[in-house]
Amino acid sequence: MKSYPVPLVPGPVTVPEEFRTAYIIDFGSSDLEEDFFSLYDEVQKKLQNLLETDETVVIQSGEAMGALWGALKSVLAPRSRVLAVAAGLFGRGFADMARALGHDVEIVAFGDDEIPEPEKVIDRIRTYRPHLVTAVHCETPSGTLAVLDGIGQATREAGALFCVDFVSSAGGAPLSVDTEFIDLGLLGSQKVLSLPPDLAVTTVSSRAWKAIARTGYVGYDALAPWQEVPHCRCLPYTHNWHALEALRRSLEAIEREGKEAAFERHRLVAAHCRRRLQELGLFLHPRRESYCSPTVTAVRVPDGWTWTDLDRKCRTKGVVFGSSFGDLAGKVFRVGHMGSQARLDLVDRGLDLLARVLDR
Repeated sequence: MKSYPVPLVPGPVTVPEEFRTAYIIDFGSSDLEEDFFSLYDEVQKKLQNLLETDETVVIQSGEAMGALWGALKSVLAPRSRVLAVAAGLFGRGFADMARALGHDVEIVAFGDDEIPEPEKVIDRIRTYRPHLVTAVHCETPSGTLAVLDGIGQATREAGALFCVDFVSSAGGAPLSVDTEFIDLGLLGSQKVLSLPPDLAVTTVSSRAWKAIARTGYVGYDALAPWQEVPHCRCLPYTHNWHALEALRRSLEAIEREGKEAAFERHRLVAAHCRRRLQELGLFLHPRRESYCSPTVTAVRVPDGWTWTDLDRKCRTKGVVFGSSFGDLAGKVFRVGHMGSQARLDLVDRGLDLLARVLDR
């Protein structure tokens, strides 16, 4: 299925026409034109406003995983100590990535239906003394939104860096990079920003830039060259001008709506989605409803169905939901109501069709 009549996948989400038309502009070379660098500066400022940071925002070509790999490789010296806060697949994924790069890793583990408890995380930071602490704001496979209170400050007091994946939450839930003492904040274009998966965004603190300089990592996903891009007007590779213009349009749409209004829209749509699902007799995956994310809802596959059969039947009606992964594969499916899909009418259309499939 090339496109979805009723799209409720939690990313990539449907791309509004206003953003799509940026991809048919006949742009020149991003390496040569001041117009591109002026656009880069403008988009960087808009991202700083959205993410509430005065720190540098790096915008690279590539999918969000490029930001995750690039952050770890850029700041970690050999055999660094990494503390991974994990309440789901992506939290554990940080640990797997750090191990693959040869680092010493400890995990502060919580259940997939839970969110991290900051007090326990802070205690482990103080005893383990890591060089880097990783966390996930929105665990998309689990449909949860973490509370980061105090973790960043404790990380800074321990002399470590704080790296947070907010790929699926930024723009749809309140988040302040500077207030939470986030040194490396990771964002992708295909979630709330409602663009194709072609940009990776990283907020980089002054402390992180010092670590990047010490580490000296050189590679396609390296952050180091991007510190000078706004000043030298030179790029480490040819950038995606079309995607950057689409990102400008996306951020302007959020500005027109108002950041707080966008957060409230996501909150209301998510609450409505959960209520409708429960009225259908379905069970939310998170242990407590207060753990649920405003951008994605995870729900258990109903008794008597396999996910494969439920997905196939829903597709015949024109609605597509997201599967889950890892330990939750086949047990949980997800409703993506982020960005362009955070609409009451769209969620109602999708859940009306789900009700017909379930005969409820």
